Amino acid sequence: MSSFAELGLEPNLLHALQDLEFENPTPIQLKSIPVLLEGVTDFVGLAQTGTGKTAAFGLPLIQLTNEKENYPQALIICPTRELCMQINHDLATFKKYKSIKTEAVYGGTSISTQISTLRRGVHIVAATPGRLIDLIERKAIHLERVKYVVLDEADEMLNMGFRDDIHFILENTPQRNSLWLFSATMPDEVREIANSFMSSPMEVTIGKKNTANVNIDHYYFVMPANRRYEALRRLIDLNREMYGIIFTRTKAGAQEIAEKMGRDGYKIEALHGDLSQQQRDRVMRKFRDKTVRLLSATDVAARGIDVEGITHVINFELPDDPDIYTHRSGRTGRAGKKGICFSLCHSKEFYKIREIERLIKTPLQKMDIPSGKEVCKKLITDFVNTLLDVKPNSELDFQLTEEAASGFEQLSKQELLSKIVTLELKDVIDSYAHGEDLNVRKENAGKPRGDKHNAPARHGFRKLFINLGAKDGFHKANFLQFILDKSDLKKSVVGRIDMKELFSYMEVENNVSKKIIKKLNGQKFRGRILRVNEAGSFSGNK
Repeated sequence: MSSFAELGLEPNLLHALQDLEFENPTPIQLKSIPVLLEGVTDFVGLAQTGTGKTAAFGLPLIQLTNEKENYPQALIICPTRELCMQINHDLATFKKYKSIKTEAVYGGTSISTQISTLRRGVHIVAATPGRLIDLIERKAIHLERVKYVVLDEADEMLNMGFRDDIHFILENTPQRNSLWLFSATMPDEVREIANSFMSSPMEVTIGKKNTANVNIDHYYFVMPANRRYEALRRLIDLNREMYGIIFTRTKAGAQEIAEKMGRDGYKIEALHGDLSQQQRDRVMRKFRDKTVRLLSATDVAARGIDVEGITHVINFELPDDPDIYTHRSGRTGRAGKKGICFSLCHSKEFYKIREIERLIKTPLQKMDIPSGKEVCKKLITDFVNTLLDVKPNSELDFQLTEEAASGFEQLSKQELLSKIVTLELKDVIDSYAHGEDLNVRKENAGKPRGDKHNAPARHGFRKLFINLGAKDGFHKANFLQFILDKSDLKKSVVGRIDMKELFSYMEVENNVSKKIIKKLNGQKFRGRILRVNEAGSFSGNK
């Protein structure tokens, strides 16, 4: 395997990497660094989160920066405050033996302090789009002489609605030598940025596009919709060393889980958009130092979280957009470590499982929710092992315990253990000992062909799945008009429409099915990205 020295990095950077005990470059670093050190090539790097992308662009930026020129020469744009801070922290460790000045600018903190720092002179700026535009409009930062621009987590920024912001920022860097775009996936919106602002970019893909991290194992569990919380508790209690994030769709959902689990004795915090920046910082500090080992979070709040050692991601609710699943699961399985992603779903959500499998090109394995007795057995085994590992206090006088020990003489080993376990675990055993079977065991449950909505289309028609439904504000009439407006098709080619709460099925004539899929995929409605495909199609195992 190549070393960092072979990639063309200067001695000061190699010295800093030695201090960090970085021995060999990751695949994305191996393929990126030699190209980026040239400083003149537009570049697209596609790799999952946790693969070392910050070093892949950060090391070349530091080496290319002229320390004598006291103005912004490089700009890194990223979606969230947390990621911005993390990038700035990483740059600080890489530039340990150089005089490069870096600064992170983001919302939720004093803009006047950031302006003061920028006026004193900064070489490399890491920024969130909103705060950077604010600084540009205040004329507190000037980007005319920026040579290198990095878009990190480009797909997440576009998912968060920063497309116009990115266009504005790039238009304000007219003298750049190169644009480097790093992303986990390559949706059409990211491709549009590349086409608009890049010249013959070199593209490097680590793994396959839009695929899941191979270090992550994916499982799903099927239960009645109103039993999700019970299933969640069992999975956590069966994995007591879990250090993970529980994802919900809404802020209220994240808060509710944290409150319920807190009442049930778990150490957990909620992370969502209703928190102040001070509250958010407090939550993340407790999570990073493992004072709490569980977070319940929304997608937007969790974006940009870069915490080492996360073992599990749990989808308490599956996302509507399959791309979001990739970002959620990517919080674990980083830096070559194994990770696990659990998804809780009910019997009407199998179509989402199939969409996810098709996107990440990896099957999700269906598993049974553990029974109450299985959880009890695991908890008791863990407790006994912990008890056996305890080293007795060497200063404890044997005579102090001798009399008390005589009280155990009439007890068998099993009776003694039962009493100790009951004393320690009584509440949890009481809650689980007679727990119901939470698994949905209907015939063909979880199998694509078992979905009643997958009945074949009529002769001459194809049935399409569309991820919009009644909850998006549609009735059949305006839904049909919306589809026709977006696809430029005539009403005569559309057959039956079967509209559900969260999604819809629509029949179209065979000869236009491919056209309508192409026209509609990637379109937006009220911030939601449309996903359209033939109902029941699946290519994840091919």
